[in-house]
Amino acid sequence: MTALAPLALPAATPLIDANWLDYTLVAIYFAFVLGIGVMARRSVSDSIDFFLSGRSLPAWVTGLAFISANLGAVEIMGMSANGAEIGLPTVHYFWVGAIPAMLFLGVVMMPFYYGSKVRSVPEFMFRRFGTGAHLVNAISFAFAQLLIAGVNLYLLGSIVHALLGWPLWLALIVAAAIVLSYITLGGLSAAIYNEVLQFFVIVASLLPLTLIGLHRVGGYGGLKDKITAFADAAPAGAKVAPAAQQLESWPGQALSGFDSPFWSVVGIVFGLGFVLSFGYWTTNFVEVQRAMASKSISAARKTPIIGAFPKMFVPFLVIFPGMVSAVLVKEMIDLKGGGHPAGGASGEGVKYNDALLLLMRDILPNGLLGLAIAGLLAAFMAGMAANISAFNTVFSYDLWQRYIRKDHSDDYYLRIGRLATAAATLIAIFTATLASNFSNIMDYLQTLFGFFNAPLFATFILGMFWKRMTPTAGWVGLSSGTLSAVLVAFLSEDAFGSASQGVIPLSGQGASFVAASTAFVVDILLSIVVSMVTQPKPASELKGLVYSETPREDLVDPEEASMPWFQRTMPLAGIALVMVLILNFAF
Repeated sequence: MTALAPLALPAATPLIDANWLDYTLVAIYFAFVLGIGVMARRSVSDSIDFFLSGRSLPAWVTGLAFISANLGAVEIMGMSANGAEIGLPTVHYFWVGAIPAMLFLGVVMMPFYYGSKVRSVPEFMFRRFGTGAHLVNAISFAFAQLLIAGVNLYLLGSIVHALLGWPLWLALIVAAAIVLSYITLGGLSAAIYNEVLQFFVIVASLLPLTLIGLHRVGGYGGLKDKITAFADAAPAGAKVAPAAQQLESWPGQALSGFDSPFWSVVGIVFGLGFVLSFGYWTTNFVEVQRAMASKSISAARKTPIIGAFPKMFVPFLVIFPGMVSAVLVKEMIDLKGGGHPAGGASGEGVKYNDALLLLMRDILPNGLLGLAIAGLLAAFMAGMAANISAFNTVFSYDLWQRYIRKDHSDDYYLRIGRLATAAATLIAIFTATLASNFSNIMDYLQTLFGFFNAPLFATFILGMFWKRMTPTAGWVGLSSGTLSAVLVAFLSEDAFGSASQGVIPLSGQGASFVAASTAFVVDILLSIVVSMVTQPKPASELKGLVYSETPREDLVDPEEASMPWFQRTMPLAGIALVMVLILNFAF
């Protein structure tokens, strides 16, 4: 990360040479997006319709929206940047750092969320732990969504800047206005139906990029040969990972930053695969909100499981193009070799985040180029819309209604939700400046997840399976875990763009894994200690909130037993688990 840079960049020569055909395809896509918002507005009659789609959507719709909401900046630019920089170990973010947690969410945790009829994850925390933990969770979640929405908006603005050559500040405002319009019109329904559309647009745009890119380098075998040759010839000062580390997913030292293969595996499995992954997928309301919009408990449970199937194949659409870009695009070759090529989407120098854009520029013909641009715009809008729609729900229900203005009409809270949407979009324009300072956006995002999701998962999972955990322990553990993650990140090398601290000799992804793991352990230990000296809730108040106190019939849909096996939760989860294990062994 560099020093804070102004957003008022001058107009520049467009990075991508698009023509009328490409612009036409992008315009058609935007017309569909806004049309969905207008149509969804007709179904919004109260706040539940606006914030939770009236709990009426089928599992296949929420399942695709579940994965599309995550298919934003992290998946597209962040993962392609990682693919260009470190290669195949990036798949761990999917096959270790996503699928197991998604299956756990569907099988174990969604029955509690959906069955309790809460409107948000912080509201579940309120019922389990009371005001203290609820307030900490609601504030930290709202703050995190504003920061992460800024990431998506920055990358969305970068695409407009690269396409049209507009100043970045103007591109940000235009991009924000488009997202704001359809969420304000149709609420969560507009966001979800657009996310389903965006999923197909994203796949259709990235698949040709992957296939053409691999063809240009001589297939997967040619890609491996070029990466090997580059790694062997790279100067020591460039710190390029050895070819073996870039072309094998395990032990993943290029990702974790650990020299020891053993500790690298431990860091990936525990830090990423358990703490960060379970913390993100099982407690992040951005994702859970999609499942809560389902029409039944069975549909809610299957939402993340259905999403797991396309999720495990996304690496081939985002990581492989990044790897191709690193050996095919001259600016990326220069950057990875230790150079500082000029240009890039920001106009302030090429970064790894530019890997996908530069590959599009070099290999896609007009027409396919327009489709790819529409796909990237779709991805960033899906990500930002998910952040904003989750923020407006938590702000309206968990902060405004509970602590500021209680007992008002439903129309009043619907207006507050729309105002919160507008305010969050404006704030995201400013938080986009933070994202603009990271060469690899994944470092920034993993740091944020370590701060907010890892300690929340510790509090959540302990409270769900241990009825003795007390309300006091809930907020003490959550606060302490968050602070410990911030401290570890601050003391790590290159924390927040400065190498001046460096007390802990880790940087990038490895530092994020350690910060998240520390938050988890500190939260668990303090929660146990505090619970032993404070008063728990009576068991009668824990039904639907703690596993041992909830009857099994409350956790399942009685109608699911009559469905064919391929429509039931457990068989689908089992198939997904076997498939992801095969992928881990294959690569």
